[in-house]
Amino acid sequence: MAYAIVILFIVAYLIGTFPSAVMVAKSRGIDITTFGSGNPGASNIARALGTKFGVLVFALDAGKGVVAVILGFVIADRPEAYVCAAAALLGHMFPVQRRFKGGKGIATGGGVLLATHIITGLVSILVWLAVMKLTRKASVASIAVVPLVPILFVLEGTPLWEILTIVALGVLVEIRHVSNIKRLIAGKEHNVGQA
Repeated sequence: MAYAIVILFIVAYLIGTFPSAVMVAKSRGIDITTFGSGNPGASNIARALGTKFGVLVFALDAGKGVVAVILGFVIADRPEAYVCAAAALLGHMFPVQRRFKGGKGIATGGGVLLATHIITGLVSILVWLAVMKLTRKASVASIAVVPLVPILFVLEGTPLWEILTIVALGVLVEIRHVSNIKRLIAGKEHNVGQA
């Protein structure tokens, strides 16, 4: 069983490394790592190529989380699905083929939520959109929505181990947003649609 979990982790990690933003940007003649914030994620793609391409990358990145979780459920059970979720997030954030420089995990994490707790996932996406519209900053929406998820888990009556797992994953996502937090404090953070 231990070997199976290791194999699941590796496969889910590789799923997470699929370079959605890089490939979409490259197809339009842009190196996304040199544009705007340099982050290979949906928000930066939206700045570079427009909203429809940002939505496309968000969907592709969320799909990585969904596929990884489904893999865990098909092969084993809920704990293994979360192992796959963590692996996909790590793959997205720290892809080995791009020297561990990846995205920040919001879209992939959203996919994980949709596959494990669909109502929480949908509510989180709606809150993210609302905060983003209000502040015009995708980073503020991302930073704000992460602590909301464990609160929703508690309200759902989710088992403690799942709550602790999602808190740990959320901490990882927030750590990936440290540079955004610094720019927000300095008043230099990009608005949505601003290069």
